[in-house]
Amino acid sequence: MANEILNALLKEYEQKKVRAEIAADERKEALYKKIPRLQTLENEINNSALSTARDILNKKYTTLSSLSNKIDSLKKEKETILKENHIDENYLKPHYECVICKDTGYIQKDNYQTEMCSCLKQRLLDISFNKSNMSNLDKENFSTFNELLFSDKANPEKYRFSISPRENMIKIKEKSLEFVQNFDNPDYKNLLFSGNTGLGKTFLSNCIANEVLKLGKTVLYQTAPVLLENIIDYKLNKQKANLEDINKSVLETDLLIIDDLGTESLNSMKLSELFTIINTRILNLNHKVTKTIISTNLNINEIFSKYEERIGSRIAGYYDIYCFFGDDIRFKKR
Repeated sequence: MANEILNALLKEYEQKKVRAEIAADERKEALYKKIPRLQTLENEINNSALSTARDILNKKYTTLSSLSNKIDSLKKEKETILKENHIDENYLKPHYECVICKDTGYIQKDNYQTEMCSCLKQRLLDISFNKSNMSNLDKENFSTFNELLFSDKANPEKYRFSISPRENMIKIKEKSLEFVQNFDNPDYKNLLFSGNTGLGKTFLSNCIANEVLKLGKTVLYQTAPVLLENIIDYKLNKQKANLEDINKSVLETDLLIIDDLGTESLNSMKLSELFTIINTRILNLNHKVTKTIISTNLNINEIFSKYEERIGSRIAGYYDIYCFFGDDIRFKKR
């Protein structure tokens, strides 16, 4: 099944790549008809580059300097014409959806080995695990964050905090942005969002996911019940290939967002799997920096009570804990 999904995606990538290159050729053709000198310059640049390559192969180094000067002169004239006509040089290049892999799905590392691009890894995660969990990223991001939805009235008796819900959310937003900025820092802590439903935990998780994806990272967003049940199901059904896929995705994805922790039905197997996930990602046992966000209705004391001591202590020691409080903002959005 995994191979079928990958093959289908690679066909899709090839089609995207071809479409981008055809569109670039069409833009070039239209522009060259309008400004014929540009095509002449392009042909001369290409011919000079071929002559340079031939001379290098034939060890004729005496003409290399003049050829290099000629190419530089042709490129400068081309740049001047483009500027005079208010045309960006990128207009003539293919507009790939992913500029990193140029819509091939793979990139070449410094050691000349190839590896899967983060964009293709993310597509596989979305299809296999995320499904609709991150469907609102275009609406739920830092640019649409509205602090006015939260009350600016402090109410220590009601909320048990001395600051207002609005001040609190502004602070959490700032810390969330810091989390993104320090994503590759192995010493920067993970995040625990704690509070009742309708207070913005999922919204801020999506804001962070959006920014992390822009960094070329992979994000797996799943509820605790579904995540743990999937792992147990694969184990009990002995689907080795699928189990390896899900374990690799959960443990190695750059950002793992576990939503609704505390709503799952617990047993010893799930406790064991949850500890493995949290501990492996904290200690970077997958040989890469990985970060985790946990969203829950439980406070830290309730986490210690509901889960094993080792899970509570890992969260208390390796997560920055932020409490969400106030009134349910879902009614204010309507």
